[in-house]
Amino acid sequence: MWQRSVCVGLLALVLGYLCVLGPELPPAALRQLSASLLGTLRRARSLEARTVAAWQAAIVRPARGWARVAVGVNACVDVVLSGVKLLEALGLEPSDGKNHAVLSSGQDLREAFAHFMERGAAAERFFSDAEAFQDIARTASEHPAAQLYVGGNAALIGQKLATNPDLKILLCGPVGPKLHELLDDNVVVPPESMQERDEFHLILEYQAGEQWGRVKAPAANRFIFSHDLSNGALNMLEVFVSSLDEFQPDLVVLSGLHMMEGQSKETRQRRLMEAVASISDIPTDIPIHLELASMTDQDFMSNIMHQVFPLVNSIGLNEQELLFLTQSASGPHASLASWSGIPDVGVVSDILFWILKEHGKTAERASDLTRIHFHTLAYHILVTVDGHWGNQAAAVAAGARAAGTQACATDTIDASKVFLKAPLEFVTSHTEAPSKISLNPDEPVVHWHREGISFHFTPVLVCKEPVRTVGLGDAISAEGLLYSEVYPQ
Repeated sequence: MWQRSVCVGLLALVLGYLCVLGPELPPAALRQLSASLLGTLRRARSLEARTVAAWQAAIVRPARGWARVAVGVNACVDVVLSGVKLLEALGLEPSDGKNHAVLSSGQDLREAFAHFMERGAAAERFFSDAEAFQDIARTASEHPAAQLYVGGNAALIGQKLATNPDLKILLCGPVGPKLHELLDDNVVVPPESMQERDEFHLILEYQAGEQWGRVKAPAANRFIFSHDLSNGALNMLEVFVSSLDEFQPDLVVLSGLHMMEGQSKETRQRRLMEAVASISDIPTDIPIHLELASMTDQDFMSNIMHQVFPLVNSIGLNEQELLFLTQSASGPHASLASWSGIPDVGVVSDILFWILKEHGKTAERASDLTRIHFHTLAYHILVTVDGHWGNQAAAVAAGARAAGTQACATDTIDASKVFLKAPLEFVTSHTEAPSKISLNPDEPVVHWHREGISFHFTPVLVCKEPVRTVGLGDAISAEGLLYSEVYPQ
């Protein structure tokens, strides 16, 4: 590091000396030498600092922004604390990891937590035993290290958007007294959305390198669980849709479908059909963004893909949800059991392309889906059907910047507190003739094109010591939407 500083200092001195000698040098020679030295100065900065500077230039507001955004329908209070500290407080010893679709006991909890911690992967599960959950929740909320925050994808997206004073936000979801107290003043909650008790979700965080018994986390992440019946039944969906007439939004953001996994299969399918009918009632000139979350039932995921995707214009998802989606529908790379380290850009690109080609808008298919915002720890990709969305280079860069600032809890990115984890070289596909791309930190938003579909890729500057990982995906999607422009059709 000190060698780089010395180099920069010497180059600056040389440049200053050239300026003094300027009158004695031919103009062309002075320009060439100055350009060469300035280029060397730029390269002497860290990759992270160069990326931040390039983002600043790339992130511009769209020509036509949003004024009123309606968000629904899952909302709760997040109780955030160290997963290891809670498990120790509950007297649960470290164990081998095992995935559970639904949790029903402390043993299930410790096995599922270990399973995802050793992968550094985010996950969300339903806890079926109400009494056992209340005992765990009480221990968690009373723990001296516990912190209470706005929770639920819809409420988090609404809260993030509400930081923009030019936006008016409507939030529909089960909002209790504590959540209402935590919400930004710019968030409007209809009276029909208020309820006497809050829904609590427990967020168990872990840091990169943290150990619990034999398990060691390769990356910082979180494990979420709850016994949430209001959100699980999407109780506020009809209230949400009926509120749109009066609010008159120019964007709708929908989330919470994953919460229905705690219902019986018959109840879940009936409620999904009712949700499809309600979503179909939203005027077609209002774009709809659907935010996905962790799921375990492949049939349910497949039903959402076939029944809900055609009704929305945009979706947001992470690497776990993307892989589960292609596995559920036997899409490309469905035989891949799990990601190994950073998800391969070519594999991710193939799956995203397939979603829009098979389930997106075409001249022959009655689907509104034209945009996907994919986010993983090391990089983001925004994929759009040509002719429907604008300002996507700015949008993907803004989302990546939001990931860095929120994880480090800073207003701007401090290049010394983050690191570049994305691959510096990658291929864009494994199913057709790929392009090989080398990442340039001075131009960190990379664009490629494939059969009428545009891809915008940018790395993430990963926080070295993350303060809070919960809600990162929601903040990323919210920021990406804020900088996106939809073209009238």
